[in-house]
Amino acid sequence: MTATLLLVRHGQTVWHAENRYAGASDVALTDEGRRQAHRLGLWAARHPVDAIWTSPLSRAIDTAEPASRALALVPRREHELRECDFGVLEGRTLAEFEAEQPERAAAFRADPAQHPFPDAEDPRAAAARGARALRAIAAEHEGERVLVVAHNTLLRLVLCELLSIPLGEYRRVFPQLRNTALTEVRMDGSGSRCGLLGLNVPCEPPPGGPRP
Repeated sequence: MTATLLLVRHGQTVWHAENRYAGASDVALTDEGRRQAHRLGLWAARHPVDAIWTSPLSRAIDTAEPASRALALVPRREHELRECDFGVLEGRTLAEFEAEQPERAAAFRADPAQHPFPDAEDPRAAAARGARALRAIAAEHEGERVLVVAHNTLLRLVLCELLSIPLGEYRRVFPQLRNTALTEVRMDGSGSRCGLLGLNVPCEPPPGGPRP
């Protein structure tokens, strides 16, 4: 038996609109982020899931709320799905950091897993906790479809962990998970096997395009 996990990055926030790192900080959705959450809810009404899990941060909880309401599901929160703590980069841009510490910024660009930002969470630890959370969700929901709303960097690290991709490549292999786009993975009950079925699939078809 396998579980299908539909991984979603939360809707846009003010910091993300300005390309600022938002990790442990609890940053609210913008109006556009709330519209994205609404569109995710419309998608869920057309493509029901059996369960919804979220990060404990409000931007993920608020993104999942329209889908939860549409399906009359009570979302479950998982602390290990929280975003990485970016240390001194919280609320700042990489360009700002680079202007102050060009060598540290260059090392991060070359291998972000080996050279995280000062005072940041170890990306290897973040990947391990996130993968552990998804494996537990998959084991609990064998044969079901589950919507998981979490975060850009955490989910990219976890995808590398589950697909046996070196963690230092996460920014190159997965440049960005778009807000409220769907990344579909299939995992067996033991969590030892994972397949990627879709990446960054919009929850809303393009204007004039066919509806799923």
